[in-house]
Amino acid sequence: MSERAPKVCERCGREITWRKKWARDWDQIKYCSKACRKTGLTSNDRDLEAAILAILAKRGQKTMCPSEAAKAVGGEDWRALNEAARNAARRLVARDKIRIMQNNREVDPSRAKGPIRLRLR
Repeated sequence: MSERAPKVCERCGREITWRKKWARDWDQIKYCSKACRKTGLTSNDRDLEAAILAILAKRGQKTMCPSEAAKAVGGEDWRALNEAARNAARRLVARDKIRIMQNNREVDPSRAKGPIRLRLR
């Protein structure tokens, strides 16, 4: 078999597609890039995931913006956590906990650009 099933990066939640150069190491590949491998998961990342799930649990089937989780975790410096909140949302999608929505339609988390909304699965 020349191609393997895609994986999800443990840091950013984006899809990792199989590459021939990874043929021998595919089972050990966890990150999509050197930057993701270097950073790894931080306590802020875990806090953002928990905040997303907590906010959505209170709302039921209503949606939320990832920036709401960034505000809950980051306080005054929440803007620096916006991309981390989107990453946390992608990781939660990979674990089948939430859905990422645009215009009331579910979208592929690795390819979503622009404003997104999060909803419980």
